[in-house]
Amino acid sequence: MGADREGGTRRRPGRAAAYVACAAVLLAGCASMPDSGDLRGVEATSRQDTQVRVFAMPPPEKASTTEIVQGFLEALTSDDPNYETARKYLTADAARKWQPELSTTVLANGPSSAPERSGDRENPDEVSYELTGTKVATVDARQSYAPADGEYAQSVHLVRDQKTEQWRIDGLPQGVVMGKSDFERNYTSVNKYYFALSKTGGTTSETVAVADPVYVRERVDPMTHMVRSLLNGPTTWLGQVVRSSFPTGTELKMKKGVSSLTPDDQNKLTVPLNDKAARVGSDRCDEMAAQLLFTLRNLTPAVDEVELQADGKQLCGLKADALAARGSVQQPEYLYFVDGKHRLVRVPADGDSTQPDPVPGALGEGDKQLRSVAVSRDERAAAGVGADGKALYVGSLVSGGSLGDPVLLSQGATEQDRLTAPSWDARGDLWVADRDPRNPRLLLLEEGAGEPLEVKTPRLDGRIKDVRVAADGVRIALVVEKAGEQSLFMGRIERDEKSQDPPSVQELRSATPELEEVTAMSWAGDSRLVVVGREHGGVQQLRYVQVDGSTPEGPAPAALTGVKEIAASEDDQLPLVAYSEDGIVRLPPGAQWQKVDPDGTAPVYPG
Repeated sequence: MGADREGGTRRRPGRAAAYVACAAVLLAGCASMPDSGDLRGVEATSRQDTQVRVFAMPPPEKASTTEIVQGFLEALTSDDPNYETARKYLTADAARKWQPELSTTVLANGPSSAPERSGDRENPDEVSYELTGTKVATVDARQSYAPADGEYAQSVHLVRDQKTEQWRIDGLPQGVVMGKSDFERNYTSVNKYYFALSKTGGTTSETVAVADPVYVRERVDPMTHMVRSLLNGPTTWLGQVVRSSFPTGTELKMKKGVSSLTPDDQNKLTVPLNDKAARVGSDRCDEMAAQLLFTLRNLTPAVDEVELQADGKQLCGLKADALAARGSVQQPEYLYFVDGKHRLVRVPADGDSTQPDPVPGALGEGDKQLRSVAVSRDERAAAGVGADGKALYVGSLVSGGSLGDPVLLSQGATEQDRLTAPSWDARGDLWVADRDPRNPRLLLLEEGAGEPLEVKTPRLDGRIKDVRVAADGVRIALVVEKAGEQSLFMGRIERDEKSQDPPSVQELRSATPELEEVTAMSWAGDSRLVVVGREHGGVQQLRYVQVDGSTPEGPAPAALTGVKEIAASEDDQLPLVAYSEDGIVRLPPGAQWQKVDPDGTAPVYPG
């Protein structure tokens, strides 16, 4: 646990690791704090033990230039709230100018350091070191994670004070840098929430919350940092399609001597705001409180209620049990799939029964053989692609409902060059891709009917193989095929409500940079997907991924061979479902894979 750092010059663990080692074994009788020696054994400290904290040590007297550089890099991985110890390795001027919060660069094996070659006239009181490594990711000033690649190379410059003869760093890059394992130990991904409008039923609007994942330091007052991050606004990528209920300029206004937000013994959190929030109405204040509760609900300690204050007066309060839905307006009632007769059938979503029943309406009668399906989020309508992939049908899920003519036909020459599985968004609109090589398109049918609208995808490079729209209706996951590889991309759905133009999908970004082939995927949470894929030269695997391309904490789903399709709900208490060699199988939380229907295919939850 930071005792023997990765890559390049290997650093002596020092006393910071010794403090951690003693804290981890305190009950075993640690009697004193060592200040030297080999403590590599502390690397075994559990990643899940969030109570163990790492504190850096200041530079020792007469430290060499190598010790200064390595000590500084070590201090960057500590739990020092404001990097005060790291600043002690810098000159006074450099400490004032350095802004560690601007960015975090994550390297595969940590930064290596080596003295740079100097010219013929070497100044004995100056030296430069080069920090190098292979980039894995970056986290920007808004705590937004993004995968990265390529080589990292930055210089740090040191000077020796003539009076004290102490070496200090006087030139360094902004932000911080660390190895992947240190990043995973220090940082955690947390969703903050903003609002987007979702049209439902064609007549009304529902305000749904959109998850905006950010990375914060796990043991450095994450609750206060998350509230500040929420008030600062959404990340750049998501900011085009969401809004915050907090007025512009709203900030925390702490009492003198108070620096952290902490719930009381009733799990109630009081959030003091500046006067920018003093005049909001009750409905808007409730939305502000909802944003806070959504954002803080997965942090420790728990927050069950928030109270907002401004100018010392109470604005409003809200309890967690009063919150509305975040994304999908309703929780799924059924799991749906295509049975051996190519009909749309369903079983209860909670897993109480495995006996499938045909859905009410024409799609459950078997007159049109289906190969893929999608059910609207209110479970009142369904869409199905015919067995040959050529035609898309839409029908209501009521007894006696007729099907009518296809709402879309593909002209692709083969089944593989025709329609993908469809997907419904939270507005009640239907998405599907036509894979015809002569005219590949992403299409939208408003409320599942009418003339298909072609959606602009300006940065799409390849053909779409699979489409899944998030419950919030502002993000879309696409499996894109190019040159024999299938990759997962996230896109932002932008709409101009004032015009009649179809929406567009902007700023596509990779969500699985480590996978060579993604064969199936499904949304599995507010900012998480489950994917079936294969690394370069590897075997097929099931894994969870975050929308920002990072890997979430926690175990992967239980292994399953021959997975062809996967389905998950945004509600993580509902079973994961797959179409595999055994037909339709499902994985309830804490259980093993269970058979549902040996002849079934194409499992989906509403969406």
